[in-house]
Amino acid sequence: MCGIVGVVAKTPVNQLLYDGLLVLQHRGQDAAGIVTAEGHMFHMHKGQGLVRDVFRTRNMRSLLGNAGIGHVRYPTAGSASSLAESQPFYVNSPFGIVLAHNGNLTNDKELKDDMYRSDLRHINTNSDSEALLNVLAHEISRRTQGPILTPKIVFDAIEAVHSRVRGAYAVVALIAGFGLVAFRDPHGIRPLSLGRHETQEGTEYLVASESVVLDTMGFKFWRDIAPGEAVYVSFDGEFHNRQCHPSPKLVPCIFEHVYFARPDSVIDGISVHDARLKMGEQLASKVREMVPEMDIDVVIPIPDTSRDSALELANALNLPYREGFMKNRYIGRTFIMPGQASRKKSVRQKLNPIAGEFRGKNVLLIDDSIVRGTTSKEIVQMVRDVGAKKVYLASAAPPVMYPHVYGIDMPTRAELIATGRTHAEIATEIGADAVIYQDLSALIQACTDASGGVITEFETSCFDGKYITGDITDAYLDALEAKRLSPLSTKTKEGDADSRVLDLNIGVAEQNLI
Repeated sequence: MCGIVGVVAKTPVNQLLYDGLLVLQHRGQDAAGIVTAEGHMFHMHKGQGLVRDVFRTRNMRSLLGNAGIGHVRYPTAGSASSLAESQPFYVNSPFGIVLAHNGNLTNDKELKDDMYRSDLRHINTNSDSEALLNVLAHEISRRTQGPILTPKIVFDAIEAVHSRVRGAYAVVALIAGFGLVAFRDPHGIRPLSLGRHETQEGTEYLVASESVVLDTMGFKFWRDIAPGEAVYVSFDGEFHNRQCHPSPKLVPCIFEHVYFARPDSVIDGISVHDARLKMGEQLASKVREMVPEMDIDVVIPIPDTSRDSALELANALNLPYREGFMKNRYIGRTFIMPGQASRKKSVRQKLNPIAGEFRGKNVLLIDDSIVRGTTSKEIVQMVRDVGAKKVYLASAAPPVMYPHVYGIDMPTRAELIATGRTHAEIATEIGADAVIYQDLSALIQACTDASGGVITEFETSCFDGKYITGDITDAYLDALEAKRLSPLSTKTKEGDADSRVLDLNIGVAEQNLI
């Protein structure tokens, strides 16, 4: 999962892009990058780590221009430790293009081979985003003659991108000397919001992964970019859009509402906050069935994403709601120092129980989802250690049993606690008295209700194994998992980035790309 933002304004955008990435920091903490456009010149700075750590005052001063794009990275394809795969990516032909991408391509291997053999383009990293950039650049190049670029050329090129690329992608890109491009895959799996801001000099435009960026940056939410649609905004502020796919169909990722998106965002007309409240309503019915005696003294969320669901569930069951955990918001990355390699890293570094809320009580813990189960196991034990009598764990999402291939870094099937286990066996593994899962139909109904009945179909592959793009086979999943488990997939040796990938794309802000 990643976060992207793009803007065409009438004044310098470096601070706006920085602030926008801070708002999207929850979507990726591995790396961050900004590219600004000043006439025909790009300025770039990117690096590994949090936004606040990547950008210093000297970097910001060098990010000149009234248009730009930004990216925060949570790695889903390629190497998690490679600085070369930080975004945005850059190619110098045609014109000079930089691109940032949220999502994951499912045919990137074929694309890279096709790029090499047919398009004569070199892909230097393992990133599918670099492949996507080169497909876009090639399709624009095929349609241009001389230094002229029209909206039609851009939209025709994106139409060709849709025909060649499979998977999930929300994209922002800059074309040097011309403008900002944004587009979304034909199923709208990953979100992309569009906003406007009226000034005396004219209209400014901003696109971002979540609508909350528009709210906090002073832009008025206009609408979501539709599945298959492309938007082109010239650096002069001329707005153009076109549907670039013959048969788009909105099937958004339901996990955005379960976990990833901020509750104050609205995605495809669905308030994330409302969706989570309705998840709590639906889960309350399941809890009532599973624990008929209702020997529950208190409902406590596992912060932060489950709070809305837990509150609504407690209201529906007429049970007390309490905040039972304190979260340390200042814990960043943890490091295994000499002498600590054998010490288990505990969830207590970030989460600590308030003992009085648990002692002598039958507790219902609410979490947004249960994936590996390792964190859940530690939390349950933590709660027992401070004196809870019984510990029930309820998940606002169904059992996660399949990898997610559209932009969420799900573990392999063998690592998922729900794979091959009954609910009772999962409870035993976690150490809970019972584990209660939301039904998939109830989760879909919650999000449908939050949409006002407008959206009835969602991308739910991690729960049911049904992949909307129709190209995911067992062989594909086996290869994906083999790559994930390979010791060379992310590092050459412990602690070192993959030195086999030469970083040809990194630009510090003091350097100009063209």
